[in-house]
Amino acid sequence: MMSKYDALWQYIQKSGKPQLTLTFDEIGRIAGLPLDHAFLRYKKELLPYGYAVGRISMKAQTVDFIRTETH
Repeated sequence: MMSKYDALWQYIQKSGKPQLTLTFDEIGRIAGLPLDHAFLRYKKELLPYGYAVGRISMKAQTVDFIRTETH
């Protein structure tokens, strides 16, 4: 089943970085839709891609993504 955030999850997975920080605007461009409160319900979908959502900073408007698996 496709998620509205699949493009974002794939982008994060392809980065291969141990940690990646993206701004809300960058997430919107990558995902093709603006980041909203629903994001919190979707973040568990990132786990099969080998990453987890870390810190979400409302002040800095950034989200940290952390690799959970090493390939």
